[in-house]
Amino acid sequence: MSFLTDAWYKESRWIRVLKPLSAVFGLVSAMRKHWYQNSKRIYTSRYPVIIVGNLTAGGTGKTPLVIFLAQQLREQGFKPGIVSRGYGSKAPSYPFAVTPATDFREAGEESLMIARHTQCPVIIDPDRVSAVQYLEAHFHCDIIISDDGMQHYRLDRTLEIVVIDGQRGFGNGLLLPAGPLRESPERLQSVDMIVCNGGAPIALSESAYRMDLDATHLVHLADNKYLSVKDEILQNMTAKKVHAVSGIGNPERFFNSLCACGFDIITHIFRDHHLFASGDIQFDDDLDVVMTEKDAVKCNEFASDRHWYLKVVARLPENFIQQIIDLLPAISNK
Repeated sequence: MSFLTDAWYKESRWIRVLKPLSAVFGLVSAMRKHWYQNSKRIYTSRYPVIIVGNLTAGGTGKTPLVIFLAQQLREQGFKPGIVSRGYGSKAPSYPFAVTPATDFREAGEESLMIARHTQCPVIIDPDRVSAVQYLEAHFHCDIIISDDGMQHYRLDRTLEIVVIDGQRGFGNGLLLPAGPLRESPERLQSVDMIVCNGGAPIALSESAYRMDLDATHLVHLADNKYLSVKDEILQNMTAKKVHAVSGIGNPERFFNSLCACGFDIITHIFRDHHLFASGDIQFDDDLDVVMTEKDAVKCNEFASDRHWYLKVVARLPENFIQQIIDLLPAISNK
């Protein structure tokens, strides 16, 4: 997929030969959306449902935002439950409840990260309705967050939050497969909130919220030791030159974060959701190896004392959570 992704975001001319397929994709998507919106097959949960989705294929920062939302809502006294597709998971059956102790092969790395950071019920199922129904039947929640699922129109939603990669925007502006778009940018007019992850090279509504992913610590894979990026790295990392390993949708964001922390990096790029093997993170020198947390989930079993991941946390404006609560009158008065 990397060559296709590069073509989407680097103005490659050859990609436009796929435009007829994009037209078919757009037509089928529009017909599907219209059918669900005018049928009686839409499922409405008894709890408010917040969709955290995007318009483009690939990573935009949905998972950090889902974690942030769940943590903040818990602090406000709510009991969130989370549903996700569980991309890359091989669960024994679906729907499947993910816990912090679940094997990443069963859970998928992103769902496992969410479970570990939020301590909330996390249910994975390609069918979001089935996941929501399982959550309702087996857990005590009062609000549901859907990680992705913006185009899963069989599930009714109380509030839609769309996440946009502020660095890459909408690429060449074409629908799949000629471009990265799942839906046209006009879809932004019907969502409730827009969150821009990082800088915003595209014109967005003035009401859009900016999200930044702040690097906070290096975490040692072997013993879970934490080093603060502000206080201890310069004293504890004797050589600031490191191998930077990334298997995420936008590796440049990760690399830029490491450089901002003062590291001189040697980059190693793998496709998104790459299933790492030991040889992928072993190099013929004594330099430390730093990866994303999403990648580290899959590398714990064969990591050595040279392997770390960069911990990042989402930062949004102080009024963001209150705005969500204000938009959900059904729960704000509970």
